[in-house]
Amino acid sequence: MKNNIKILVLLFSFGFFMSCDDELNDLQPFVEGNPETFFNSVSAFQNGVDGAYRQLWNYYSSTGSGLQGIPDILSDNVIIAQTGRRSNQDYYNYRYVPSTAGAIDLYWSEAYEAVNVANLVIAQIDNLGDGPDKDNILGQALAIRAWAHFDLVRVYGKIPTQSADANASLGVVYLKVEDGDTEDPFAEPARETVASNYAEIIGDLERASQLINSSGNGEGRLNKEGVYALLSRVYLYNGEYQKVIDAADEVAVALADGVTLVDGITELQQVYTDVSSAGLVVELAINTSSESNGNNVGVLYSQGTLNDDGSINTTISEYAIDFDFFNSIDENDLRLNVLQFEGSNQGNTYNAVKKFLGETGQINGRVDVKVIRAAEVLLNKAEAQFELGQDALTTLDELRDLRYLSYAGGESGQALEDAIQFERRVELAFEGHRFFDLKRRGEPVQRSTMGDIIDGSGTPPDFPTLAADNFRFQLPIPIAEINANQNMVQNPGY
Repeated sequence: MKNNIKILVLLFSFGFFMSCDDELNDLQPFVEGNPETFFNSVSAFQNGVDGAYRQLWNYYSSTGSGLQGIPDILSDNVIIAQTGRRSNQDYYNYRYVPSTAGAIDLYWSEAYEAVNVANLVIAQIDNLGDGPDKDNILGQALAIRAWAHFDLVRVYGKIPTQSADANASLGVVYLKVEDGDTEDPFAEPARETVASNYAEIIGDLERASQLINSSGNGEGRLNKEGVYALLSRVYLYNGEYQKVIDAADEVAVALADGVTLVDGITELQQVYTDVSSAGLVVELAINTSSESNGNNVGVLYSQGTLNDDGSINTTISEYAIDFDFFNSIDENDLRLNVLQFEGSNQGNTYNAVKKFLGETGQINGRVDVKVIRAAEVLLNKAEAQFELGQDALTTLDELRDLRYLSYAGGESGQALEDAIQFERRVELAFEGHRFFDLKRRGEPVQRSTMGDIIDGSGTPPDFPTLAADNFRFQLPIPIAEINANQNMVQNPGY
């Protein structure tokens, strides 16, 4: 960790100067001054918090390795297209090692940078007088710190519900300025347990939920409902099912309508071109076409060009939709218009990924990152209700009523559990969930053995199966971190 901590001051100055408004040009950078004098107003504190959001955005929306896409590439949702650039194929083929470029190092470094910035804000919070403004800043910083640590532990550690030994296994280092964890820039801390990590994450989020503004923090920032949405996810991963339900009930954001047409398009379709924010609870909304330094999250799946009339001319698909997955989706499911388009390249046609193609009239892959939608919160609740023997069917049907022209429904028992998981897979496809959902449920990756072309011909995957107990469900600790910290233990198998 010391390679992250010792450059904390420089990283923070760089991180938030890129992300906020023009008044930052008049502020003293940390490399020239003292955090105690920099944090002297609510706006300065919010600028600092915005820098932490920026670090989250860096690893969620990275053009090459974003957390919005890699978990689907690791899963059974997509198949590599042979006419693409073969980007991320080491991840798709489970050949990643501690020195593999891309996601392994990116998530670690950027998430800890977000933690560093959040801790700097928390350390100086008493520069503000007591009141709602102070509480709101502290609530955001605590929630960001928890969010980044949660991403770290679910990537590099086991998930509590994954296996019987998960809680006692190694997680990550949880850095808290209140505990003196950031005082020594050359410290070499050891990994803590998964159980300890989740206790700290939940503690930070629960505290944040009591401090942060109910609303009004602006696009791309957390509020109370966003914190409760995060809690619904963390509780689900931790197997605390009644708490999942309670947290979900605190989120009142309505689902995006996938049925009703307005000018020939549904509200749900508009969400993925950034025309509508319907159903969005947590988003990282810095990534727009007006941002010259924005990452293009959608290029993990495809790139292309447009004709003069706005229609798609060419498409280079990096990954296409898995044949069996696509064909399992009912023709009455209106999400088909959100998920898929026919992309052609070098004479081949693919079930190309439509989500995150770009804003209206663009196919540059540059759109906001949809971190948590109301649909996920509802599905979290449905799964928890099923686990507790409660009425999960009614909750599930709230979603299906807005996604299908018609559906049979009425499931119970195993059929209901299967329906909840299927709806989760379809609803959250290509948004960075599938690998973690399989992992937390202790289930294998089972890809189709069909090919990459739209009719199932072409080249099948080299590795169609990843067993549930395979060590590769935990990514390796980056080699730079292992080399920098003699107390850092590598994950088994690497």
